[in-house]
Amino acid sequence: MNNKPHWNLLLSDFVNKNQLIKTLLSGNSTGELAVYNNLKGILFSDIAIQQFIEREEQYDTLEAASNRKLRSFSAGEQKKEYMKYCLNQNPDYIILDNPFDHLDQTSRKTLADSLKQLSKTLGFIQLVNRSEDLLSFIENKAQITDDSFTIKPIDISVNNFQKTHTSQIPKPLHSFERNSDILVKMDGISVSYNENPIIDSIFWTIKQGEFWQLVGPNGSGKSTILSMITGENPKGYGQELYLFGRKKGSGESVWDIKKNIGIFSTSMTHLFKRNDTLEQMILSGFFDSIGLYIQPTILQKQIAAQWLEVIGMSALKNKSFLQLSLGQQRVILIVRAVLKHPPLIILDEPLEGLDDNNSVLVTDLINLLLQETNMTIIYVSHRMEPRLKPTSVFELIPMETGSIGKIKHPSNHVQ
Repeated sequence: MNNKPHWNLLLSDFVNKNQLIKTLLSGNSTGELAVYNNLKGILFSDIAIQQFIEREEQYDTLEAASNRKLRSFSAGEQKKEYMKYCLNQNPDYIILDNPFDHLDQTSRKTLADSLKQLSKTLGFIQLVNRSEDLLSFIENKAQITDDSFTIKPIDISVNNFQKTHTSQIPKPLHSFERNSDILVKMDGISVSYNENPIIDSIFWTIKQGEFWQLVGPNGSGKSTILSMITGENPKGYGQELYLFGRKKGSGESVWDIKKNIGIFSTSMTHLFKRNDTLEQMILSGFFDSIGLYIQPTILQKQIAAQWLEVIGMSALKNKSFLQLSLGQQRVILIVRAVLKHPPLIILDEPLEGLDDNNSVLVTDLINLLLQETNMTIIYVSHRMEPRLKPTSVFELIPMETGSIGKIKHPSNHVQ
């Protein structure tokens, strides 16, 4: 019989999660969480897994339960193997930090079932940012909204959420000349690495003004597909790959391709270490630079001011980007990506790790872009967000010969 308590803790993006974890593991919790102070805990998180991988690489050791290095597993398998490692440390409880992030739906269910079974003999403190990720078998549910780490009843009323303003999207400084409404065409694209097939005969045509969601299980080739679209993958040479009116390998540079694309990925947030303001971060999008090194024109400043009004952050324009919530940072980086109205926008898991409030903020911005511009959006995510309605879904389905592509048109689409 397990006498160790379980807690679901829903965190705001404004909470210093690292400090909360440190407080729990060091036995300095107060209130109802003080029950863990004399127990042995261990952290299960993406960061902990990454540190484990780096440690194995640095010392060339095998610390996982298997005879393979953790890096060689897919994201879902890495979590499974690292959980075995955690259990071998004989903890009294495990802190689960957003355990379902970056997992496909099948892997999510497998992990949830495993955690439910383990909960009979082990304590869990689950830290999540999205209310939909709260584990149903854990009865104690609470919300933490600030760094006092005081637990409160959960309130996820949509009326409390920050939303974008319905201002008109600012016009671009320059328009992109298009000879065709077809932006990307893949005509039977296949990719293998070291005789390991990744994708097999992919046919996908992406046109101006469409809203696609790219889905597929972990390891199915989504990153490979994206690297084809951005022109960065040398495997595109010699294949029927057409990017913005030109066949790959016909004399174009990667820059010729990338100038047509605005990209956001969650990893970008960690690239920006300078103490730039919100306004400077947006302005840097005109120059495709990490940081602002060129004096912007008056017109560029006016456009940046209009964007700040659209996202409701005009009053914060002189605030340091690093002091923003994660959701606000994401919105600024998405604005930076769309500033010049490129024909194609790639949003790679823009909602991963955000709380419910900031998820609404980002989805509102995406919907505004779809309503007010003719930009094409490729949205990459395992989650099917109810507030986002892709016109089409491109699904990668793993096969022995490499993933094949299947196109679906959701019947519940609302323009």
